[in-house]
Amino acid sequence: MPVSDQGVSLDRYMLVPRTLVFVTRGDKILLLKGAEDKRLWSGLYNGIGGHVEQREDVLSAAHRELLEETGLISYNLWLCGITTVDTQTNPGVCIFIFRGEYSGGGLELSNEGSLEWVEVSDITHLPLVADLPILLPKILEMKFGETPFLAHSRYDETGNLILTFV
Repeated sequence: MPVSDQGVSLDRYMLVPRTLVFVTRGDKILLLKGAEDKRLWSGLYNGIGGHVEQREDVLSAAHRELLEETGLISYNLWLCGITTVDTQTNPGVCIFIFRGEYSGGGLELSNEGSLEWVEVSDITHLPLVADLPILLPKILEMKFGETPFLAHSRYDETGNLILTFV
């Protein structure tokens, strides 16, 4: 369908696409602890990721973000899930969540924060980004080839996260 037939209207609700990548190595997962001067999730642990650029597909964006933030390449990433985030404004956010197995290579320093291999059993003791305590168990139990999950997150009037799986 040509661009003119896509039905895009600035009056409609839109989503900004982002990627989030989790690389595992045995019983460890690679997490990024946000730099103290970071505007979002300073001092909190998260996966690797960022925005999808124009003319870039989500898988290519995931590979690019992984390389930019860790120096790691050549991972067989697979889609685990898609989460929409209601930002209570327009646009919202759509996060494409990928997982991959570590296949070697050294980590580079990241200006986003510090990279750490964390024992999966220690995750519950870390200061995580708000949705990770709910998402990580689901992501870690996923196997290659399984149907990706769909989720939606929003915040209630008091600022509490509400994450539902579809």
